[in-house]
Amino acid sequence: MRLILTASIDNLGAPGDVVEVKDGYGRNFLIPRGFAIRWTRGGEKQIDGIKRSRAAREIRGLDHAEEVRGQLEDLTIDLPARAGDTGKLFGAVTAGDVAAAIKKAGGPAIEKRAVQIGKPIKTVGLHTVGVRLHDAVTAHVRIVVVQA
Repeated sequence: MRLILTASIDNLGAPGDVVEVKDGYGRNFLIPRGFAIRWTRGGEKQIDGIKRSRAAREIRGLDHAEEVRGQLEDLTIDLPARAGDTGKLFGAVTAGDVAAAIKKAGGPAIEKRAVQIGKPIKTVGLHTVGVRLHDAVTAHVRIVVVQA
């Protein structure tokens, strides 16, 4: 089955790539989750739009990734979350929460898939998370979880 990817998939490709996958993988996983669309002649026209939008969001090389890492590591992000009296959160901080907090704090727009949280964040206080900007560049961002 030929598909046009609309999202970056590890070991498969980047948005705008035309890939050949097994029917079940495409039909049951990629298409329902919005990671890909079926390839058609009309769909070929959408590839340019997908690639243009990817280029606008994408880190433009190693030098740009180093620059963005410097910006991110200089930031200290406050992330309000609901917590009990003991400082334990009602739930956990997600990658989407971190990406939104980075943007709100004046940092660049980061995809939530790029945020790497090693151990689940379930307490208030200072935590460090990784943000994968490039294959060779990972920024370590300080997140201060405060009680909301």
